[in-house]
Amino acid sequence: MSNSKIIRQRIWNKLHEVAKPDTRFHLNFNEVIPDFEGSEKATDSIVALPAYKTCKYAFITPDNCLVDLRRRMIAEGIPFVMSTYGIYRGFLYIEPGMVPKGAELYAAWLDGMEHFARPISLAEIAQRGRFDLMVTGASAVSMDGVRFGKGHGFFDLEWGMFTELGIVDEATPVVAIVHDVQVVEDKLHPSATDILVDYIATPSRMITVGRRAKRPRGVKWELLEPEQIAATPPLQELRRMQGIG
Repeated sequence: MSNSKIIRQRIWNKLHEVAKPDTRFHLNFNEVIPDFEGSEKATDSIVALPAYKTCKYAFITPDNCLVDLRRRMIAEGIPFVMSTYGIYRGFLYIEPGMVPKGAELYAAWLDGMEHFARPISLAEIAQRGRFDLMVTGASAVSMDGVRFGKGHGFFDLEWGMFTELGIVDEATPVVAIVHDVQVVEDKLHPSATDILVDYIATPSRMITVGRRAKRPRGVKWELLEPEQIAATPPLQELRRMQGIG
């Protein structure tokens, strides 16, 4: 078993004590990054960041721990892109005027996003310009900014696509929101696809990470199975945009 798998299992054992069950996947952390006790306090820390205060366009993952952040962004009229589960149906986009007042919390849930948001292509995501902020959940994240998710690498894949389009890079602020039990003291060595985060928001603190390695660029096509490409519409679109589809 790899070091990251051992750490992930150790974290998941602790996470059972503080996680909120998902409506579909319960506490199956192989399938879902859960919400947890105190996620609203962690969100308070994100909202206080200068990068959030000046944000005009963001990317947010569909993780349950980001419901409160999505709710606040909808209420404050900050446009954002969110990936669908497993990126199987690409990306959704929400902007001011799409959610009636009072429906912000429902819209922030995944079923609500499906109802109020609209699908958006990679081409249109790129046309709207650079992301000012990216926020993701994680199964665990180390103090030096190495995050790992459920093990499927969706955020790394999204990052790869967005770097190919030139809308994220070394300067893009990336925040991970996790419970304190998901912060790992172990020194982890980032792989060729790992995105190092700049901030770790927990219910008790905001950790600023000193970057110690470059972020990866591009989609690592050689690491992808043909089945995954076939099941991920944005990857097919990117190949067409690059003339290799």
